[in-house]
Amino acid sequence: MVSKILVAMDRSDLSSAAFNQAMSLAKAVDARLILLHVLSHAEEDSPQLVNVYGAGYYSEVNEILWQTYEQEWNAFVQEYEELLKWRTNEAKMAGVKAEFIHTSGSPGRTICEVARDKDIDLIVIGSHGRAGLRELFLGSVSNYVMHHAPCSVLVSHPREQTEPQHTALSPREEQDQATSAPA
Repeated sequence: MVSKILVAMDRSDLSSAAFNQAMSLAKAVDARLILLHVLSHAEEDSPQLVNVYGAGYYSEVNEILWQTYEQEWNAFVQEYEELLKWRTNEAKMAGVKAEFIHTSGSPGRTICEVARDKDIDLIVIGSHGRAGLRELFLGSVSNYVMHHAPCSVLVSHPREQTEPQHTALSPREEQDQATSAPA
């Protein structure tokens, strides 16, 4: 019996599809949905600390670089907090018991640890479609989770959409569309 479903989240379309699958499953079997995002510097859109040649000689430059990085990192964390809260509320409005966890660490390892600690029955995760050498060199969170998870894993794979999906936009997606819309 599936009573707890963990869905690993990021801002990708694949993650959104995985969330929708997890929510449908949770609703169908009356399971609790736990949304998880793992903060990582390896994430594609995470802020990176800039290294400037010679900055070590000028403490003011180091301080400015650090402050800028801190501001960007805090905004990054806040964006994910908002995404997780929004998705959790979306699930609750659909009648699904839901909560979220926002933590940091190595994504694959942390997903498996949370699954173990929370006694999860099923992990739903998106696959970013890497294969061959790209997967070998870049690593794959879904691949790690499939091989180390303490429970069953459902991997949502990318595929072409034949019909438009009608899903609500997150606050950030709404803002992005509003700023990119032609005047």
